[in-house]
Amino acid sequence: MTYQESVWDESPSLKSYTLANFRDIPQIEKLPEEKKFEMEVVGNVLPFKANNYVVEQLIDWEKIPTDSMYVLTFPQKGMLKPEHYKLMEATLQKTSDKKEIAEVANQIRLQLNPHPAGQMELNVPTLNDGTKLYGMQHKYKETCLFFPSQSQTCHAYCSFCFRWPQFVGMDEMKFAMQEGQQLVQYVSEHPEITDILFTGGDPMIMKAKIFSKYIDTLIEAKLPNLRTIRIGTKALSYWPYKFLTDSDSQEMLETFTKITDSGLHLAFMAHFNHLNELSTPAVKAAIKEVRKTGAQIRTQSPLLAHINDDAEMWAEMWRKQVQLGCIPYYMFVVRDTGAQHYFGVPLVRAYEIFIKAYSSVSGLARTVRGPSMSATPGKVQVVGTTELNGEKLLILRFLQGRNPDWAHKPFFAKYDENAIWLDDLKPASGEKFFFEEELEQFKASKTK
Repeated sequence: MTYQESVWDESPSLKSYTLANFRDIPQIEKLPEEKKFEMEVVGNVLPFKANNYVVEQLIDWEKIPTDSMYVLTFPQKGMLKPEHYKLMEATLQKTSDKKEIAEVANQIRLQLNPHPAGQMELNVPTLNDGTKLYGMQHKYKETCLFFPSQSQTCHAYCSFCFRWPQFVGMDEMKFAMQEGQQLVQYVSEHPEITDILFTGGDPMIMKAKIFSKYIDTLIEAKLPNLRTIRIGTKALSYWPYKFLTDSDSQEMLETFTKITDSGLHLAFMAHFNHLNELSTPAVKAAIKEVRKTGAQIRTQSPLLAHINDDAEMWAEMWRKQVQLGCIPYYMFVVRDTGAQHYFGVPLVRAYEIFIKAYSSVSGLARTVRGPSMSATPGKVQVVGTTELNGEKLLILRFLQGRNPDWAHKPFFAKYDENAIWLDDLKPASGEKFFFEEELEQFKASKTK
């Protein structure tokens, strides 16, 4: 069906594709020049990176431009709003000067809400000595996020990714940290923290030798409050050979075993956006190898227009994940950043897709929660709809809140079939939702 360049029955080598060489992909060569130029326009604003596994194993090139894995990894014209597309299109037609192109790109990027949900203003923690840790985030009491500087890329980029600012060369918008000892110091100063989430980018882009140094630092610190290490990763989907045949695959698996042998729980937060990502022999074998270390694999994905807004696909994906020994964990709502206008699904429809899929799987797959928005006040779940005094309402609740006391508190919003984010909703009664005044006070305290 497609031109196969790599040999997949040995130890395959990773080959990356970016704007610099994507035209060399045999399948891309066959596309009209107009489509290639559209990719360049979008890819000069939002990050693009694919690899030979995605191209040769996951994309059905006979189904493009609608193939889900193609849309998930290759730039689409609709990902930029018309005015932004025209601006970058005109720039590329006028000049090849990289500095000028970057200036226009950055001008557009700053209009795309690069750090949603108060990530930069509200979540950056501070040591007791006043040192701000720009390579960490601490939003929920029990969990802090750690961004190792060596993990600020991925094996391939998701076109919807809400962490796109990490990859576009604007250092002032990037979270990254080299110092593992500062992570230990912060966790020791905050006994309420039980979980550390390694994130990025993708921590599994790191060599095992580098990742193990962070892990050794944490284990040797013997932090009494630390219970769980989480790894947020897309590697199982985009490069399963990281755990099979890469030169350091066994060393990485041994590091996982070291974590579990130390008494810590290892939660492998795997991103699977489509059933097709679970279809290859390599991903099935990699899941087995990771599970052998004692790690528990939990799965999550946003609900995405053009990619996975299909209840039957979600249900089958959850069934397959359970069959492979994974735990369905979250269906997210696309965050209010980047190409949200292209990938976002209205909350009412998101709930309908979720409940249709949820109601058609067994109890083992009903561990999943959603649709959930990671918004400024916390993780907000759409629970359903109801009618009160003749008025149709949306029912919501917090799964996590900046104030832990908000958890599981139901609240109501006016029914709006076009709303795609919490900020689009209006309270069912009064001028504000119950949490808004306290949230404003919290914001004020952080910006003093």
